[in-house]
Amino acid sequence: MYLATELLRELESPDLSDNDRALLRCELARRQEQAGDYDAASEALAEFWRGVGARPNLEGLKDAARAEVLLRVGALTGWIGSASQIEGAQEAAKDLISESLRLYQARGMRSKAGEAQSDLALCYWRAGAYDEARVMLEEAFRDIDTRNVEQRATTLLRQALVERESKRLNESLRLHNEAKALIDKIVNPLLVASYHLSFANILNRLSAAEHRSDYVDLALIEYTAASFHYEQAGHERYQACVENNIGYLLGSIGRFPEAHQHLDHAQVLMTRLKDNVHLAQVDETRAGILLAEGRHVQAEKTARSAVRKLENGDELSLLAEALITHGIALAKLKHPEQARETLDRAIAVAEQAGDFERAGMAALTTIEQLDKRLSTSDVCELLRHAEPLLQKTHDIGTLRRLAKVAFDGLFLVQASPTPPDFSLRRSVHRYEGDLIRKALIETGGAVTEAAHVLGFNHHQSLISLIAVKHPELMEVRSPIRRRRTHLMQHPKKKTKRTRD
Repeated sequence: MYLATELLRELESPDLSDNDRALLRCELARRQEQAGDYDAASEALAEFWRGVGARPNLEGLKDAARAEVLLRVGALTGWIGSASQIEGAQEAAKDLISESLRLYQARGMRSKAGEAQSDLALCYWRAGAYDEARVMLEEAFRDIDTRNVEQRATTLLRQALVERESKRLNESLRLHNEAKALIDKIVNPLLVASYHLSFANILNRLSAAEHRSDYVDLALIEYTAASFHYEQAGHERYQACVENNIGYLLGSIGRFPEAHQHLDHAQVLMTRLKDNVHLAQVDETRAGILLAEGRHVQAEKTARSAVRKLENGDELSLLAEALITHGIALAKLKHPEQARETLDRAIAVAEQAGDFERAGMAALTTIEQLDKRLSTSDVCELLRHAEPLLQKTHDIGTLRRLAKVAFDGLFLVQASPTPPDFSLRRSVHRYEGDLIRKALIETGGAVTEAAHVLGFNHHQSLISLIAVKHPELMEVRSPIRRRRTHLMQHPKKKTKRTRD
C-alpha cells in the first residue's frame, strides 16, 4: 500500500516523541482511509480511537497533534458512519472536525485549516447540504498550500462531486479539467483512480443530459482506467463503486443483461465489506434498470430494500432518491395511495437535508406518475411547491420535464370550473425561457447547437421563438452574422438588349 510500509517502519523508532508518533499514526490512518480500509485506519489510531463519534484521547498532546488527531478521528467517523449507516455519525464527525479546524486557525496553520474544511464539507455533502459544502470547499481550496498538490486535487474533485450532484454538470466538467493538471503530477494510484472514476461519472451524466453517445464510450474508457488503478491499489470498495456505475451506464443505453452482471459483482464486493450505503446505491441503481425493463414487481422490492438500508443513517439525500424510485415502482404497480405517501416522504426528507432540487424532483415525479389520480388543485399545489425548489436548477432535462408538466396542467386549469389562484400560463412561459437561456449558456450562445440540445429540428424555429416570445434572450445568443457573398461570386451585370 502506498507509503504505508514506510510509515510503519518510522513508527518503530524509539526516538519519536509522543506528538511525532501521533502525527505519524494520523498519516498512516489517512492512507488507510484513502484505501477504504476503515478497520486498518481505526487500528492505526488505536491509542486515540474510542469508537465512532467518541471524543479521542488527547492527553499529553500539543495543539498541532491534538488538531490532527481530532481531524482524523472526525473524518474516519464520517466514513464509517456512512458505510455502516450509523445515525448521528455525520453530526459527530462535524463536531470533531470543527474543533480541529478551530485549533488550526488559532495557530495560523492556514493550509491545514483548509484540509480540515475540505473534510468537513464532505460531511455536509453526505447529508445533502450541497450549498454549504460548496462554500466550504471553495474556501478550503483557497487556503490549501499550492505545494500540497494531492490535497488541492482532492478538494477539486470534491467540488466537482458537489456540482455533479447539484446537476451543474458543465461546472463539474470544468473542475475535472482543472484537476487534470494536478493529477498529472501525482504518483498516488488511489487519487489517480479517483480522478478517473469521478471523470467517468460526469461523462455518464452528460451522455444522458446532452444525448451524446460519444460520452458513453469515453465514460467506459475512464471507468476501465479507474478499475485498473483501484485493483492495483487493492481498493475493493471503490472497485465496487466502479462496477455499480458501469451498471448504471449500460442500463441507460439498454444493455440490461450486462448491466446486471456488473451490479452483481458490485453487490458481492459490498456485501463482503459490509458497506450498507453502497449496497443501497446498488439496489437503487438496479431498481431503476428493472423499471426500464418493465419488471415492476422486482423493481419495487429492490427499491424498498434500498430504502430500508438507508433509513437509519444520515444520508438523507440518498434516502430521498431511493424513495423517489420506490414511489415510481409503486405507481407502476397501480398502488397510487402508497406511491403518493412514499413520494411525499421523499419531498420531506430531501427538504430536511437541504437538497431542495431533489425535493422539487420528487414533487415533479408525483405529478408525472400520478397525474390521472390527482385533482386539478393537487397538480397546481405540487407545481406551486416544486417551482421555487427547482428555480435554480442547472439541469435542462429537469426544466423540460417541469415545462411539460406545467403545459399539461394548463389544460386542466382551463377545464376546471373554478381555476385555482395559480398562473400556469406564466409558469410555462417562464420555464420555456429558462430552458432556452440555459441551453444558450451551455453552448456559448450558439443558436444552432442550442436548438439541437432543446430538440428543435431546425435552428430557425428557435430563432423565431426568441424573437417573438423571449426577446430578452437576444443578448444571451451569439451575435447574428450576416452571410457574406463569396469573393468569386460577382453579380451579373444587366445588359441592355438591342435590336438587330
